[in-house]
Amino acid sequence: MNNIERQAFILGPASRVWGVYLLALLALLLPAVLLVDDANWINIIAFTYLMAAVASAWNIIGGFGGQFSLGHGVFFSIGAYLTAKLFMIYSLSPWLIFLPAALIAAFVAALISWPTFRLRGPFFAIATLAFNEVAFVLANHFDSFTGGPRGLMIPFRASAANLIYKERSIYTFVMFGFLALVLAVTLMVRRSRLGYYLLAIRENEDTARACGIDVLEVKLIGMALSAGLTSIGGGLFAMYLRYIDPTSLFTLPEVGVKFALLTLIGGIGTMSGPVLGAILVIPFENYLRTELANGLPGLNLVILGLLMVLAALFMKKGIVGVVFHMYRRYVVRQERS
Repeated sequence: MNNIERQAFILGPASRVWGVYLLALLALLLPAVLLVDDANWINIIAFTYLMAAVASAWNIIGGFGGQFSLGHGVFFSIGAYLTAKLFMIYSLSPWLIFLPAALIAAFVAALISWPTFRLRGPFFAIATLAFNEVAFVLANHFDSFTGGPRGLMIPFRASAANLIYKERSIYTFVMFGFLALVLAVTLMVRRSRLGYYLLAIRENEDTARACGIDVLEVKLIGMALSAGLTSIGGGLFAMYLRYIDPTSLFTLPEVGVKFALLTLIGGIGTMSGPVLGAILVIPFENYLRTELANGLPGLNLVILGLLMVLAALFMKKGIVGVVFHMYRRYVVRQERS
């Protein structure tokens, strides 16, 4: 365990940890409350909450476990398609679909991860990327279930049970609730034996195995939990937009890679990193899309990609890592003086 993690608040007493958690939630909720009447900003904030939650779910296996997955779009799409289809065909409430969809996504995650976890580093990332691309092809082919390239349009049946609201601001608070849930689960994992095992595997897999840790089992549990939470995010995404297609669910810049990049920019392996990454990137991405709408196609993606590359090169531990590093240097200087 590195020095940053030794100083992190998550290793302190439970009362202090959950107190900081509640204070952080209040701070995160403040923009939604202040901008509740601004239709443009309330949509941006809702999507920021959703992406922060899904990036935090990815962080369980990608940050704590060190398994750099690029296939989380598969689990995201499982939640989205199951929620949309069961609602459209059987009029089931999405609230009743989320948990079964999460269990299915967890099972699929364990199934495809069992062989791929025998790979390490970039080979594992490439394998998960391949699963994402296969799922994209299948989604385009099986149009009887997915709607194929034309996608699925979810009918507007406004009610709380259907998770469809006339006031878009309500979605913001639903997404905030999901973010609070994911952060709570992530915090419990980080403080549990599973969290310590995942960190041990991330630092040195061979040493963890020599210490008696069942490496494959721990990674499968971590991946299943991460996938289950991601699928709930996919279901919320489907009901929020009320339109889904393979491109919106499997495109790497929009889904698969984005979860990882948000975490990397904010601080991979930290509690606050994915949230901070989403807070910085999602609004800025929307700003670029708006300002450069009349410019060269894709220019906003080029600028965003360049900034992300620079962040990866010069802030390898993310913004949270840089802040902790500066804080440690300040403490050392104070002690010397």
